[in-house]
Amino acid sequence: MDRSNWLILGLAVVAATIGGYAEHRSGQPEQVDSSLIGQPLPALSLPDLDGRQHPLSDYRGRRVLLNFWASWCGPCLDEMPALARAQAKFGERGPIVVGIAMDQPDHVRAFLGAHPLNYPVLLGQLAAPSTSLQLGDAHDVLPYSVLIGADGRVLATHIGALPPAQLEQWLAPLQGKP
Repeated sequence: MDRSNWLILGLAVVAATIGGYAEHRSGQPEQVDSSLIGQPLPALSLPDLDGRQHPLSDYRGRRVLLNFWASWCGPCLDEMPALARAQAKFGERGPIVVGIAMDQPDHVRAFLGAHPLNYPVLLGQLAAPSTSLQLGDAHDVLPYSVLIGADGRVLATHIGALPPAQLEQWLAPLQGKP
């Protein structure tokens, strides 16, 4: 092989190495702000599609799964049927799923008109700092979920669609408690 072939081969190896590293990194979970774990839920009040404000503190006394999503987010939409099944399974007295749409109200309204959900949906603040950022999503990646304990403290966070086993674990009754 002549010198130019070696150069091309070397560049190909470097490109493959960089591509492999990037692929490996993309498979790693995004980092979240773990400093929120164990802390009280920040005092947030979010509007529904009718403009009525809903303080998140209204859900105190129940475990709450806050699920941040958008109508344009494929993984978010793929996750919704599992969230709806979990909400139906655990019922009115158990943990509650609350969807927080990080999207324009018209897009959310159109989506919910075509795909009704059995859990409440509130509108997140899109302007900085976004609602998801305030709750630990440092990279504004969707879907993003936050589990809140009945005492109002952040128990866990997760970037990406929740795996079915984790969703079940997060929402399963705790030794006779909702």
